[in-house]
Amino acid sequence: MKPNRVTTGALVIGIDGGGTRTRARLANARGETLGTGEAGTANPNAHGFAAAQKEILAAMDRAFQEARIEKQNVAAVCLGIGGVDRAEERAHFAVWAREAVARRAEVVNDGEIVLAAGSPKNWGVALIAGTGSIAWGKARDGRIARAGGWGYLIGDEGSGFDLAREALRAATQTADGRGEPTRLLGAILKEWNLAAAMELIPRVYRSGFKPADIAQLAPLVVRVAAEGDPVAQRLVNRSAAALADAVVAVARQLRFRESEIPLALTGGLLIETELLRTSLVAELKSRGTNFLPITRVPEPVAGAVRMAIELMRG
Repeated sequence: MKPNRVTTGALVIGIDGGGTRTRARLANARGETLGTGEAGTANPNAHGFAAAQKEILAAMDRAFQEARIEKQNVAAVCLGIGGVDRAEERAHFAVWAREAVARRAEVVNDGEIVLAAGSPKNWGVALIAGTGSIAWGKARDGRIARAGGWGYLIGDEGSGFDLAREALRAATQTADGRGEPTRLLGAILKEWNLAAAMELIPRVYRSGFKPADIAQLAPLVVRVAAEGDPVAQRLVNRSAAALADAVVAVARQLRFRESEIPLALTGGLLIETELLRTSLVAELKSRGTNFLPITRVPEPVAGAVRMAIELMRG
């Protein structure tokens, strides 16, 4: 085992707690990455606050281990956490973070760290589409707004889970003869190594699948759409339209006066599937609002580090 590195400068931590995994980045005061770590979801709505906090600490531990620095309280931490939109939820997390991580701690919606990473002046709209989906925005004067993020049971339109669920519905309708033939049925059966459509029932309902497990089918749906399947193409366009609805809703709430509005995109579904991004951009252009620049943000945790440094500097 390599010896621990000695550090004399101030340290900060950025946390990106999404619906699928938690990422931690340990950095110095210049924003240079010293170590990174991952763990499970930190969304308190998924498994509760205690479980979320456990995953955050696990991700931090791994970041310190990678940096070969002894674990310690840091100068500042910013936690971008999905599912903490209410003030009492943020306060609950912040009290814990000030005791466990750093006296200077800030807890924000995960959309805010996307904007911090993807918009140089830290204003505009952030769109997250992974397992779930949410749009979050901030105006130049600090006003904020959001749309979506209601969870997989009552919302998350356009998300990976939503797209995968609709594909499963289309596949079962094809199997019944109720729906238009689609290659989605065969593709899903092959992906899950199933011999017949009826085997979808135990796979979905009896295997302990979580929303993130279902959402893993989303890239397959986009691939089948890219191959020319009309049903899959309609589903991808449906997702793009739903995501555009959320982006435009945020812009409408904030009443931007600027001719161009920065848009930052993140989440596995948006980052990894070019066809969906292309459909989304086309849909937004058709709405008459000019979103520019449009920036992909593969690592929102960089925005959390930026905000932690700003917090440290006061």
